[in-house]
Amino acid sequence: MDRPAVRDGALLFLRLVIGAVFVAHGWDKIFLTGVPETAAQFAEMGIPQAQMTVWLVAIVEIIAGALLILGLLGPFVAGVLIVEMFAALWFVHINNGLFVSDGGFEYALVMIAALSIVVTFGSGRASLDRVFTR
Repeated sequence: MDRPAVRDGALLFLRLVIGAVFVAHGWDKIFLTGVPETAAQFAEMGIPQAQMTVWLVAIVEIIAGALLILGLLGPFVAGVLIVEMFAALWFVHINNGLFVSDGGFEYALVMIAALSIVVTFGSGRASLDRVFTR
């Protein structure tokens, strides 16, 4: 049974939530925790070029999160964020088990799964992708 309105509503909700979470995480790295503190945390976790990586990750999270919210270039930006989440999983979380309370990889894994939905099904009809592809 095809229910496009339900699918598009679910895609919109998913994009809004995921996009807002990424924007918040990027904003935190730059403006709340701050670049120097975040870079120190990245360096402690063994992330290469910590200062540059903080800026790269934060800017990607803010811009890609905003684009997800708008539904603009949805599958592409979701793919970019999947790559970022795999990097976070590999560099930070993989050796800490599953649970996020232990620094584990469950958050990254859930985000990868959610972003995979956008890559697979697109942004849906309630999106700028739909406006520009008509």
